[in-house]
Amino acid sequence: MPLNFSTRHLDAFLALAEMRHFTRAAERCHLSQSAFSQLIRRLEDAAGTRLFDRDTRNVALTPEGERFAEAARRLAADVESAFADLREHAARRKGRVALAALPSLAAGWLPPVIAEYRRRHPGIAVELFDPLADRCLELVRLGRADFALTAPGPDLTEFDTRRLYSDRFHLVCRRDHPLARRRSVRAADLAGCELIHLARTTSVRQHLEPVLRPLQLKSSGLEVEQLATVAGLTASGLGVSVVPELTLFQFRRPDLVAIPVAEPDLERPILIVQRKGRSLSVAAQGMLELVEARLARRPRGAR
Repeated sequence: MPLNFSTRHLDAFLALAEMRHFTRAAERCHLSQSAFSQLIRRLEDAAGTRLFDRDTRNVALTPEGERFAEAARRLAADVESAFADLREHAARRKGRVALAALPSLAAGWLPPVIAEYRRRHPGIAVELFDPLADRCLELVRLGRADFALTAPGPDLTEFDTRRLYSDRFHLVCRRDHPLARRRSVRAADLAGCELIHLARTTSVRQHLEPVLRPLQLKSSGLEVEQLATVAGLTASGLGVSVVPELTLFQFRRPDLVAIPVAEPDLERPILIVQRKGRSLSVAAQGMLELVEARLARRPRGAR
């Protein structure tokens, strides 16, 4: 006989095995004696054998009951352990969260967020990946990252996405550059400037190209992959660069200034990307909430 087995059957069996008395075992399980007896009977019917010998005075385990009792105690302990583990995860005392973020985010404002999260939840392991946008999406796709903070890719239909931040662009130049005293610049103001470019594979370059290409600006001939390299080249007077606001921490140098670019169409959306239709773990959801809260408090133009 198939059994729709539940912890009620397990609790009833273990209570009777311990107390050897139907009335007291039923009271422990908060059941009437008839309901309790029915649970035991259904368990025995499913087992195909008696688990208890009983008469008007005595209840004892049969040999088969003794055998089942060993497994039942292990099962009860495993269930309790599983629920205890779930409670630890739900309370964010245990767990793991993995996130992927663009290098400009992972090296800039994100580390203090992770540090705050670990102070709040020291028992949760945090893993951070810092690849370019395409790899961020791949890590989410593979389930290696719970979510990603990244720029839009060519096809996001397989993911759940929402905008986290609109990253405006700034001109970075030396303090002695002719544009350095401007409060803002337009893209056309860059005519005649030698531009230092980030690599075409970066999300920064991909967002700049549609706006800057029609202006046919002068190139410095320098195209690099690292923002730190852009900062060093700019500080040496080899050109200027246009970079997103969230990367400005790389340009905190006394000889450089950052000036907002006043172009309404020039921004880099930063997205939260996760697997479609999949809930985040409690640990990952807590990290995401902290990310959103910290970025929402970040003042515009903060360096």
